[in-house]
Amino acid sequence: MTTNRGIILLELYGNTAPITAGNFLDLINKGVYNRTVFHRVIKLPSPFVLQGGDPFSKYPTTPEIDYGKGNFIDPKNGLARFIPLEIKLIKEEAPRYNELVTNPRELSQLELIHERGSIAMARSQSLNSGSAQFYIALKTLPELNGRYSVFGKVVDGIDILDKIKEGDFIIQTKILNNN
Repeated sequence: MTTNRGIILLELYGNTAPITAGNFLDLINKGVYNRTVFHRVIKLPSPFVLQGGDPFSKYPTTPEIDYGKGNFIDPKNGLARFIPLEIKLIKEEAPRYNELVTNPRELSQLELIHERGSIAMARSQSLNSGSAQFYIALKTLPELNGRYSVFGKVVDGIDILDKIKEGDFIIQTKILNNN
């Protein structure tokens, strides 16, 4: 992911979050993230998240007040594409879908958690509302574990996260290795 502040290299976990990681890769292949804005950057009073990926934020005609309201619209059918909340526990064969994990014992068994540099799918209150928007955790965020689909992490360029400000943008995303 090349941003106007530098390059961020992500590793995605398709075995643990196949639908979420697959959706992200598909949107990269479609060029959806190119020129989109980081519209929500929360660093004060404490580091929280960088959020971006609203497909409509790339268009100059979209008012800034509407950033963060857009979803990926499939050009084939003109409909918004939504994916489910996807969370996997270590000892389970497959992820759970559209089910919050709130039990403390289960929370301790999550395969992917919110650590600094984790990338997760943003969504509205509806569990089945992930689309294109994502966020990157700026610190460990246990309060979000079990509530949002973590599907990867920053493996290089973590220092770039600290440089990004609201209004900064993604120049280009590309897949380097698709194993």
